[in-house]
Amino acid sequence: MNGRPPLPDAARPIGPADLRSPAPQGAAAISRRGLLRTLGAGSLGLAALPLAGCAPSPVQAGGPDGDELIFLISNLDGGWVSSQSSISSYEANVWQQLTDKLVHTDDQGAVTPWIARSWEESEDATEFVLHLREGVTFSDGTPLDARAVVANLLAWAVGRPEEGIAPVGLFPGRTFETAEALDALTVRVTFSAPTLSFVPTLGYHGCLLLSPATLAASVSEQSDLAAQIGSGPFVLESWAQGDHVRLVRRADYDWAPGALGATGPAKLSALTFRVLPDDTLRASAARAGQTDVAYNVNPQVLDAFTEAGFVIDVPRYLGFVHGLRLRTDVAPFGDVRVRRAITRGIDRAEILRTVFTEEWKPATSWLQAAVPETTDLTDLFDYDPDLAERLLEEAGWTDRTEDGFRARDGEELAFTLHPTPYLTGSVPETELIAQHLGRIGIRVRTQKLDIPSYTERVTNDPSQGILDVTRSFVDVGTVAGVITDQGEDWFALGSSDEVLVQLRDRVAGAASREERAGAVDELSRHVLDQAYFIPLEQNVQRIYVQSPQLQGTTFNAVAIPSYHATTREVR
Repeated sequence: MNGRPPLPDAARPIGPADLRSPAPQGAAAISRRGLLRTLGAGSLGLAALPLAGCAPSPVQAGGPDGDELIFLISNLDGGWVSSQSSISSYEANVWQQLTDKLVHTDDQGAVTPWIARSWEESEDATEFVLHLREGVTFSDGTPLDARAVVANLLAWAVGRPEEGIAPVGLFPGRTFETAEALDALTVRVTFSAPTLSFVPTLGYHGCLLLSPATLAASVSEQSDLAAQIGSGPFVLESWAQGDHVRLVRRADYDWAPGALGATGPAKLSALTFRVLPDDTLRASAARAGQTDVAYNVNPQVLDAFTEAGFVIDVPRYLGFVHGLRLRTDVAPFGDVRVRRAITRGIDRAEILRTVFTEEWKPATSWLQAAVPETTDLTDLFDYDPDLAERLLEEAGWTDRTEDGFRARDGEELAFTLHPTPYLTGSVPETELIAQHLGRIGIRVRTQKLDIPSYTERVTNDPSQGILDVTRSFVDVGTVAGVITDQGEDWFALGSSDEVLVQLRDRVAGAASREERAGAVDELSRHVLDQAYFIPLEQNVQRIYVQSPQLQGTTFNAVAIPSYHATTREVR
């Protein structure tokens, strides 16, 4: 296809004999993480991956004729109902090319015009007026005008829960009052309290602009990607569940945001997202020049790809750090001493040096360091196994089972931890955490699930007390909307923690950014002191191994690429 060698045949698994080659001089950078072999790293394909110097560079291997791009992705299993899966880092790669947003928000939180060419904000941040670009249309010919924007705002803020169409979780819907079209290109949005997060969040990848026909469709109708009509630089040509999504250039597109650095239609004629679940095969395909982008290969092979001339993008983004959130209504997590013991029993430095590379940084809070309001609160969750042991003793977990794990009144201190399918490296990290907590007497069982099973048995199961979190946002004001029963009730507290509720309201209702920054610091201290959330490391959820022939790709606030301005040099 397009002069490119075929992908490895998934029906004939590629093994070490197919890919093995002499180790390069830099192999020590990988072998120093030898502990991974004891953590099941072989299942991640480390032993089978080709290393630097043993295969043609991507330039030598050649690419397709013309200006198409092939993007290998591990899955697209989250579904295409945007309100249900818009936070998925997999589907978001496709939606970013099919749809536009009202504003562009970059990785520092800076907001610039897009479909909204300008806006005004009232002094108390309760009323906003958006002025739209003229001449923008969805790919079905429908105008992207004020009426369409109002329909989208209502979908994000309110949804149709009775029909299974949820609002966007990180949109400030709690204070949302109305959205109205003042004329064909002007929209007024009002809130019941100051809502500083409104404009930045319009750049969040959950706030994608869809045609009124798409928004009016039922859940079952929206599950067909062909029903997701956007106004972006590409349109859908074909898709097959679990196999591929092919997009082609929209010839009349001419409203890209200035932040992308190009005007007019996309430079590439087509994008094909091909599903290849196996990490090893995606890495091997990139090695052989069979793809332009391989998404989320294993972190331990990045040095080898860099040495071979590939471009590695691990873009930072705004949001929560990678960590664990605990439901206080599920045993044993209702006891703050147990929660604190788990927090203090995890050796994050060992995780960083064993599982990841130097691109990954220590967590300093439960929020990413790039979030402007983040302060360094490391002292509240530093590794301290002796303190962890004392806390468990105080909580009454003083007996021991035959296997040496702690028990109380005949009950073993144990739980199951499911590695997130959204983070490459989560499996060995989870197994390391199980080892760490085993040292202080907690039995941790680990179980890997695919995305549909993970959603059903972990994310949507209220009996699951500990959840692996990789979650982005573009403005810290939306954090308040997820942590109590006026949002997603992350910690199963409802409104029972009065301090948390007060701090939530102060963050959400702050009238100035200075006031909000102080409230965010207090909220973060409270969440970490109560060990509702256990930080692990700064989140680098998205890894893009790219051919050096690609130029002009940009990333937004949540590390999703835009290929509108991308070109590929043919050498």
